[in-house]
Amino acid sequence: MTFCVVAHGAWSSAWAWKRMYPLLEPRGIHLVIPTLTGLGQRSHLAHPGIDLNTHIADVMACLFYNDLRDVCLIGHSYGGMVATGVADRARDRIGKLVYVDAFVPRDGESAFDVMPESTRKQRQSAAADGPDSRRIPPGPMPADTSAEDQAWCAPRRVPQPLKTFEQKLVFQNGDLTLPRHYIYCTRHTPEDRFRPFHERAKAEAGWQSYEIDASHNPHITAPQAFADLLATIAT
Repeated sequence: MTFCVVAHGAWSSAWAWKRMYPLLEPRGIHLVIPTLTGLGQRSHLAHPGIDLNTHIADVMACLFYNDLRDVCLIGHSYGGMVATGVADRARDRIGKLVYVDAFVPRDGESAFDVMPESTRKQRQSAAADGPDSRRIPPGPMPADTSAEDQAWCAPRRVPQPLKTFEQKLVFQNGDLTLPRHYIYCTRHTPEDRFRPFHERAKAEAGWQSYEIDASHNPHITAPQAFADLLATIAT
């Protein structure tokens, strides 16, 4: 059995990955998806102090208390920030690191640092203008998300703690050297936040890169194709 631990994206949670379980379990891949503090079924725990380190600690606790080792660690979207921090601090438990249309920070960078300026300003403005200035209201889902999936997801997506985007990731153990993989979703709007990381993965040593014909949430909009690709990487 291969264990894949997922650091999910902003505004989301484990619920968004439910279509992946029946597609991966028969292939010997078991998903473990800890819900990050303040989101999903843990949204009642939201408070202004939640930051990137809080979410890194969530995933590290999952690894420790479930005694997981040699795992495939997956970071989706904002979860790339979390997965990078976990991979730095729990190197003895990670076999490989997979980014899915995700941010890939360098030492000393925050989520705001690695996104386009226009996106950063939109997120900051949304928080400032919203009912809670310390949380960012959910951003729009990809345009090709079906009406049924929009209706399923909308009530379950909750505001993201602002500090999780503001806090800079500080490496504790130097540069990462474990095997890294980048899955780039090709159906993007003109403001493509993730192509630079895909290009980096293609150019730097230690990476393997892939493309999938899907928009930003392949676990929702293209689960079968995503499962097929993930199975080739994880096992």
